[in-house]
Amino acid sequence: ILPSGWQALFTNANDQSNEGIIHTSLPYYSVQFHPEHNAGPQDLECLFDVFIDAVKKFSTSNVVDIREMINSKLLYVPKVPYDLSIPKKVLIIGSGGLSIGQAGEFDYSGSQAIKALQEENIQTVLINPNIATVQTSKGLADKVYFLPLIPEYVEQVIRAERPGGVLLTFGGQTGLNCGVELQRAGIFEKYGVRILGTPIEAIIDTEDRRIFSERISVIGEKVAPSCAVYSVQEAIDAAEKLGYPVMARAAFSLGGLGSGFADNKEELKTLALQALA
Repeated sequence: ILPSGWQALFTNANDQSNEGIIHTSLPYYSVQFHPEHNAGPQDLECLFDVFIDAVKKFSTSNVVDIREMINSKLLYVPKVPYDLSIPKKVLIIGSGGLSIGQAGEFDYSGSQAIKALQEENIQTVLINPNIATVQTSKGLADKVYFLPLIPEYVEQVIRAERPGGVLLTFGGQTGLNCGVELQRAGIFEKYGVRILGTPIEAIIDTEDRRIFSERISVIGEKVAPSCAVYSVQEAIDAAEKLGYPVMARAAFSLGGLGSGFADNKEELKTLALQALA
C-alpha cells in the first residue's frame, strides 16, 4: 500500500508487482525493475531525459506533470496512421524454390500464415512456383498460382484476384525483393493493395546496408563502421580504410554467395566478384 500522494508508475504484467512509483503533485518518481527482465542500461534511458526536463521546468514554473511527460516520451506515434480494416482477401508471396539441403523455414512460416488467415475467415491467394512445399498442399490455401516470383507475374495475379492486402515476409529474400520492386513501380498503390505486416519502408531501410547504417546512427545507436561500394576496386579500397578482417554482404541479400568474412585482399576480391556479379 502506497502512502498518500504516491501512485504506481510501472506494474509488472506477469505478477502485478510494483516496479515504479510517482508523486501526484511533486516532481518525484523512481523505478526498480526485476533483474529477471535483463534490462539494459539504455532500455529506459529516456527517464533521465524526463528528469532533466522536469528540473528545468520546475525551476521556472513550479508546475510539472511528470506522468504526462513520461507518457509523452514513451508514446509511439506512427508516421502514417494505421489502417485497421481487415481485408477480405490476402495475397501471400510464397517461399519459392528450395535446393536440396536448404532450410525450409519460409515454407513453414508461410503455411502457418495461411492457417492463421483462414481462422479469421480471410480468403488466401498464394503464389509459389514450387509444387513440393507444404504451402502448396491441396486444401491449404484457397487458390494457388504456380508462377515465378517476379514482379510481372505477381502483378498479373493482383490484377486478376484484386486482393485487399499482401504479405511479403513469408517469401524469403526473393519475396522481399519482389515486393520492393512492385512498390517502387507503384503496383500496390495502383490496385489498392495494402502491405500487411512489416512496412515496405522498414524492409528497404534494413535491407540496404548504407541506409540501415544511417538510420541506426540517427537514433544514436552504435553500428559497426561500414562502406557501400559498387565495384571490386571500391571494396578493396574500403577494406584498406576499415582494416581487415571485414565482413562483406550484398545489399538486399540475407546470405549466400557474396556474403562472408575476408581476412585479406584476395579473399575479399573473391567475395566481391560474387556479390557484384
